[in-house]
Amino acid sequence: MDSVKQTEKSAIFPERVSLIFGCLVALAAGVLTTLSAAPFSLWWLGPVAVGLVYWKIHSLTPAMAALRGWCYGVGLFGSGSSWVFVAIHDYSNTGAPLALLLTILFVTVLALFFAVPFGLYRRITGPRLAFLSFAGVWVVSEWLRTWLFTGFPWLLLGTSQIDSPLAPWAPIGGVYLLSLITALTGTLGVELLRRRWWFSVPIAVLWLVPFVLPNQWTTPAGEPIHVALLQGNLDQNIKWSAQGQRESINIYTSMTREQPSDIDLIVWPEVALPLFEQEAQLTLERVASDLSPGTNLLTGILQRDGEGLYYNSVIGLGDVQGQYRKAHLVPFGEYLPLKSLLAGTIAFFDLPTPSMTPGPDEQPPIHVAGTSIGNAICYEIIFADRVAQQARNAELLLTVSNDTWFGRSIGPHQHLQMARLRALENGRSLIRATSNGVTALIDSQGRITASAPQFEKTSLTGEVTPMQGLTPFTRTGSGPAWLLAALLTLLGLQLNVSRSQDNTLDEKE
Repeated sequence: MDSVKQTEKSAIFPERVSLIFGCLVALAAGVLTTLSAAPFSLWWLGPVAVGLVYWKIHSLTPAMAALRGWCYGVGLFGSGSSWVFVAIHDYSNTGAPLALLLTILFVTVLALFFAVPFGLYRRITGPRLAFLSFAGVWVVSEWLRTWLFTGFPWLLLGTSQIDSPLAPWAPIGGVYLLSLITALTGTLGVELLRRRWWFSVPIAVLWLVPFVLPNQWTTPAGEPIHVALLQGNLDQNIKWSAQGQRESINIYTSMTREQPSDIDLIVWPEVALPLFEQEAQLTLERVASDLSPGTNLLTGILQRDGEGLYYNSVIGLGDVQGQYRKAHLVPFGEYLPLKSLLAGTIAFFDLPTPSMTPGPDEQPPIHVAGTSIGNAICYEIIFADRVAQQARNAELLLTVSNDTWFGRSIGPHQHLQMARLRALENGRSLIRATSNGVTALIDSQGRITASAPQFEKTSLTGEVTPMQGLTPFTRTGSGPAWLLAALLTLLGLQLNVSRSQDNTLDEKE
């Protein structure tokens, strides 16, 4: 009897070691995915990370596969979204212990977007053609994260490939097609390491086809326009005080007067003046009167309508037609979910402004300086399909943002990288004006043509070219990539069902 117990103990020990090792590998894979993205931009680590998670996953139970997925998510968001702690602690008057607790809660909940799909994947799919179905499930998990609970498509696998040879796929299928191809590269690579040499063929196809794809899907719609982006670098901690209001007015009015007379468009960042439009009316009228002939201005600002609703908006001064109201708001930043329960409980939940109201889903572009501009305010730029919707009727893209909340973390660089991918997906030049960086001009290939240093009061001048024509992605959005991912997942499911039926028949015979 003792020998039997001893044997059981000796069998359990290696299993525990294997479990712990697998979790550590998954955590490391999550960190590697962060390193594949900006500011590190080691894009080749993306497929490696997928391969580490995929390796031997079919030897796990569904529960263990879910645990591995959760560990991967913890590694990814714990390293890649560490800026959440900065936003909560540094700018919301929340103590370090509570800020850390809220950050851990944020990370562990987001990690479920990998845990649940991977657990279900292990339950419903078999090992045959797993290299296809696993890549499909990966993108399905990203799709879920894009829409559930208002969505958080941050650190999508495909975003890291903006500077890789895979980038030309972006105008065809967008970030989710890039994620699918990157995940397929990882799973195919694992099969290749198992000495299934023919797997080198599909890898070569996925990586060589971009070299024969069109370099440019869109064409110039006119002459370049001269722009100036003003970066005020106002301290977020005083922004909403009386001092902050005075300083912001002085900073942006004086910087505007200093711009050359040949500038076609001046852009202030998101909520450049911490005032509602009605309160800033005298300042805006004075700025408009000082503009040189032919110069126009766009600024982010808060609006309050006659019904008592509040909007985060972009408006214009000069010869500007139209405005834009932010449609996809940031939970806990622009509105408070479960307000009756959470308001007043923690300083982090006390918003500096009233809760915002989302603008309409479909809004026309702003017309200024002889061109049409599609808008995305701050957080909206990370939603590929929302930006594509704006790009269909616009010749330029504009995103104004307040990245001060990120502090000196890696957040602004990740945010910029996603903006670059939106430009490439839609074949549109993009203007990015921020409060303290990274302010940049991006061409229709997703390349940064000019940028301003972070954490400085400065202006960035340059040219952007309006573009016409639509990329395949702008026409269709992410739907085809999501459908392809779902079909690959179902392919694994069908094979698993067929195999089970075959085994049943064998047992009857």
